[in-house]
Amino acid sequence: MAKKEVTSKSAARSASKTLSRASTGSASNSAAGSALAQRKAPERVTSAAAAKAASKTLSDGRTSKTSNSAAGSALTQRPSKKK
Repeated sequence: MAKKEVTSKSAARSASKTLSRASTGSASNSAAGSALAQRKAPERVTSAAAAKAASKTLSDGRTSKTSNSAAGSALTQRPSKKK
C-alpha cells in the first residue's frame, strides 16, 4: 500500500542541489533521485535499494545537510514493513 506522502518543496530543492554536485556520492544521488521522483506523485514509493542508499547517506557523518534532507524525504516515503 502506497503512503500518501510527497516530497516537500524544500526537500526537492535539496535533492536538486545534491544531484547537481559533481562530488556527491552514488548513495546520495540515489536517495536524491528517489525524493525528486516523488515530488508530486503520492502513488510512488521509495524502492528498497533507494531506501538502503538513503540510510547509508544519513549514517555517513561526511554528508551535507542538503543530501541528508533529500535522503530523509526518500525514507519517509518508504512503506512500513509488514508484521
